[in-house]
Amino acid sequence: MADARPGNVLDAPQRNAALGWVLVTVLAVLAINHALDGSYRWFAFTGFAVVIVLAPAVAFRDPLVMPPWELLVLVLVPVVDATILGESPLTTVAVYVAVAAVALVAAVEIHRFTPVRMNHSFAVVLVVLTTLAVAGAWNVAQWVSDVTFGTAYVLGGRSQDAANRAMMIDFAYAAVAGLLAGVVFDRHFREHTERVTERKESSLGSAPDGEAVPVPPLLGGRLDVPDPTVRRLARVLQVTLAVLLLYGLVGRDLTTIANAAIALAITFLPALLERDYRLPIEPGLAFWLTAAVFLHVLGSAGLYGIIGSWDSLTHTVSASIVAAAGYAVVRAIDLHTDEVYFPPTMLFAFILVFVLAFGVVWELMEFVIDESAQRLGIQAVVAQHGISDTIVDLLFDLVGAVVAAVWGSVYLTELSQQIANRFDG
Repeated sequence: MADARPGNVLDAPQRNAALGWVLVTVLAVLAINHALDGSYRWFAFTGFAVVIVLAPAVAFRDPLVMPPWELLVLVLVPVVDATILGESPLTTVAVYVAVAAVALVAAVEIHRFTPVRMNHSFAVVLVVLTTLAVAGAWNVAQWVSDVTFGTAYVLGGRSQDAANRAMMIDFAYAAVAGLLAGVVFDRHFREHTERVTERKESSLGSAPDGEAVPVPPLLGGRLDVPDPTVRRLARVLQVTLAVLLLYGLVGRDLTTIANAAIALAITFLPALLERDYRLPIEPGLAFWLTAAVFLHVLGSAGLYGIIGSWDSLTHTVSASIVAAAGYAVVRAIDLHTDEVYFPPTMLFAFILVFVLAFGVVWELMEFVIDESAQRLGIQAVVAQHGISDTIVDLLFDLVGAVVAAVWGSVYLTELSQQIANRFDG
């Protein structure tokens, strides 16, 4: 029987899909136009946006499965701006409006079309993290293009420091855009979360209530090293840090003093967590943390200048610690509440997003500290050394994230469970 409702030619999903496909077609045409004009950066970005938008329809083999058309308008506006104005003073702002819009669409698609469940706060944080991660990945990709193909997207004939300063400003734009995207997603989440949750429970399934779904290890099992040996190694590193602290005090080296003192204090964190919060920190995890800060202090004491790859090593290990912390907390939230659920594959992707976003924030912090120290005429505790150094740091942050994501299910399961128990009070 025909629909008797006047003026209602299409129902809501069909209308949204029709408008969505129109907007996707416009994006595809603009991508081709950018390619023909030689604007390969915007061609790549617009093509990437089209892939993100169409991913659910392809996965479900259903043309009606499209994100809200209103969000696609947010993606389209900066692309149209770049098409009309080209390289203008507004280009940088347009880029990060586009970055935030794509991150927003990706978060909405995860929320609507995957088994992932998120409560309100977690969802907003995910949008902000995704925006920062996409900004970081976008700058890494442009730098790789500059180095490999001789383009001028990031370097642009500028000095390493000038290019790095410009990228830090870009990251600041991305942070602001991410917060604004979080506000937009907040409204979307409040309006649609109940309907989406009902659809997921009926069609996609969910984790069993009250039951901890095991996360299988992605690679191998535990490293076969006896716990007493690991503890002794950690003690050796702590003693060495104490010696470095004394060396800094004798030589009145502020950088060595600050780094060694902070690092030594951090090495006692696992013992404090076990004593005060009854969190099970395995000897391997304690050694992992101690080794990360130890390598950084050795670098600050002179190895950064002597061994070119030392900075990459410390970033990899430090990023793995950050990723491990993110893994443990997210997995604990997953176990603690039925409102949040991440299947293993999505948990791996979240860790990568989390670490890349944290890497962007860390580079911004380094930049602010370095700039402030220069203006005050004092020696910076941490400093940046040009655009290439920053980009390589971000690349090795991802390596550390992969390490933690691979081994997290092996070493962090009990810790995650205990954190979840702490949430329960």
